[in-house]
Amino acid sequence: MVPRVRDCYSRMVRLFVVLTSAILMMAVPAWAQNGRPVHLSAESVLLLAPDGTVLFAKNPSEDHAPASLVKLMTLYLACEDLETGRVAWEEPVAISRRAAETPRYRMGLRAGDSVPFRTLLEGVAIASANDAATAVAEHLAGTEEAFVERMNAKTVELGLHATRFVNAHGLPGPGQGSTAQDMAKLIGHLVQDYPASRPLLGGVSFNFRGRVHARRIPLFQDPWGVQALKTGFTREAGYNLAIAAWRAGQRFLLIVLGSQTRSLSFRDAKEVLRFGFAEAGIETIEEPRRPTAPPPPKRRPGDRRRHAAVAVELPPAPSRP
Repeated sequence: MVPRVRDCYSRMVRLFVVLTSAILMMAVPAWAQNGRPVHLSAESVLLLAPDGTVLFAKNPSEDHAPASLVKLMTLYLACEDLETGRVAWEEPVAISRRAAETPRYRMGLRAGDSVPFRTLLEGVAIASANDAATAVAEHLAGTEEAFVERMNAKTVELGLHATRFVNAHGLPGPGQGSTAQDMAKLIGHLVQDYPASRPLLGGVSFNFRGRVHARRIPLFQDPWGVQALKTGFTREAGYNLAIAAWRAGQRFLLIVLGSQTRSLSFRDAKEVLRFGFAEAGIETIEEPRRPTAPPPPKRRPGDRRRHAAVAVELPPAPSRP
């Protein structure tokens, strides 16, 4: 090989190696860079510090079906109209046939019902009821289609550039999609702009027509400061979570998209929150403790007497010559 060509080839090889190494390092999860590999079932994850700094990210700009995280925008516009006085918490809402027949999950609305607006919002936030979301949309904008126009106009205002809505509830629809980045912005705006949304997203149950609608959220019991949470699921999307957590007086935002099961979505969230709090200097990640031998069982006085009696009955040891 001609020396000049050989030198050029060698430089190209070195440049390729350097660039490949840099790309691989950027793709390695944060825990792996710190010697603590993380294994998540979710397809896309984003954790933001109180100042907006990214503490953990996995495919945060990847397009994904939002499922019922769409309802965060439905709640945002509802809270906006509550604050401006366009609607009242206890205002009765007439339920249309279309709303009542919205595909499941439903809270059991019937055409012709009159339901307080507050109850519908509880249905949207806690039960993730699609019929309630449609009823809210129709009440605030006349039709769901008009409400969706408001939703998409608000995405522009809030800077959700990768998000497009086609309905108020999140069931699959052509063109509906978002990203972890946009969903983090949305729940951040919701809990910041309208604190009244926090009790809704932090609620675990409500009553409607003699039935208790409840959700079991393990993260509410764990000591991770989770106070606002919205779930979402469709076969297309997998299991999604949008979370606002407060720790040491600071707010953290977490989005988990596309986990394989509901329990894995909670596990993914717990692991990322634990890591994020350590990265923020709020707490440390403890190394797994080695199992210690259990203490010997305590013997009852009768046990000791029985052992003593046996000891007396043993033959004496032979004496040394």
